[in-house]
Amino acid sequence: MTGSGPKLGVLLLVAVLLQTVVVTITVLHFTTALNSIKETFSRSSVSCLTGTDLQSITDARGDLCWQVTQQVHLLIEKSLSQQSQRQRQRQRQNSSEVKDEVSQVLLSLSRPKVAAHVTGRFVPKLERAGGVFAGRRVYGQKISWWEGRKGLAFLQDVQLVDGELVVSQPGLYYVYAQTYFRHSHLGEDGEDSEEVEDRGKPLLQYIYKKMSSYPAPILLMKTSRTSCWSRGSQYSLHSAHQGGLFPLTTGDRLFVTVTNASAVDMDEETSFFGAFLIS
Repeated sequence: MTGSGPKLGVLLLVAVLLQTVVVTITVLHFTTALNSIKETFSRSSVSCLTGTDLQSITDARGDLCWQVTQQVHLLIEKSLSQQSQRQRQRQRQNSSEVKDEVSQVLLSLSRPKVAAHVTGRFVPKLERAGGVFAGRRVYGQKISWWEGRKGLAFLQDVQLVDGELVVSQPGLYYVYAQTYFRHSHLGEDGEDSEEVEDRGKPLLQYIYKKMSSYPAPILLMKTSRTSCWSRGSQYSLHSAHQGGLFPLTTGDRLFVTVTNASAVDMDEETSFFGAFLIS
C-alpha cells in the first residue's frame, strides 16, 4: 500500500500536464484559424471596393462581396442622379429668370415714352402777363409762353395747353423746372423805381399741379434766390432750379410761376420746364 501512493501521484501529474498541453495546442490552433479568416475577409472586402476581382464577384451574385458592391454602385448612381436633377433645376430657374428679364426689357421698349421738355420762347416784356387764379391761393405769375415743338423742346404723349403740361398716363413722374432771371441795371442817374424796388428781394419759383378732382392748384415745389447785386454792374443773373418725383394721374396739369415774370430770361438753354414718366 505504501508503494502505490507515489505512483498514483505521478500519474495524476502526468495527466494534468497532458491536459494543459492539449488545451494550449487547441487555443493556438483556433487563434491561427481565426487570424486566417480575418485576413481572408479583409482581402475580399478590399477587392469588393477596389474591383480587383470583379469577374469572380459577377459570377457569384449571392456572395456578400457582390451585395456590398451593388450597394456602393446604387449609392453612386443615386448621388449622380440627384446632382443631375439639381443642375437641371438650376438651368430651368436661370432660363426662367432670363426670360422674365428679357420680357421686362421688351415691354419697356415697346411701351410708349411719356416725356416733355418745353423751353423758353422770346416774348416782349410788355406782352408777358402772369396767369390769374381768381379765388385761389397761387403765388407768383404763371409762365405761359413756353415753346413745345422747336429747338430743344419736344412733347411725347404729353400736351402743352396755355403754358401747362397735361399728363396723359398715370404713374410716377420726375418733374423739373429752371428759370433764369436777368436784371438790367441802369446807371446811378437813370436808375428807375422798379429796379430800386426789386433790389434785394428773393426770386422765387413755384411748380404747381392742378387736378380735376380738387378745386385749387397744389404746390409741389418751390425754390428761391436772393437778387442782390452791386450798383456798378450792368446786369445780374440768377438761376433757380428744382426737381422731384411725384405720382400723377391722367388729366393732371403742371405749371410754373415766378415772382417776377418780366425778369425771366427765356432762352431755351437757360429757362425750361419738363416731366417724364419713371414707372
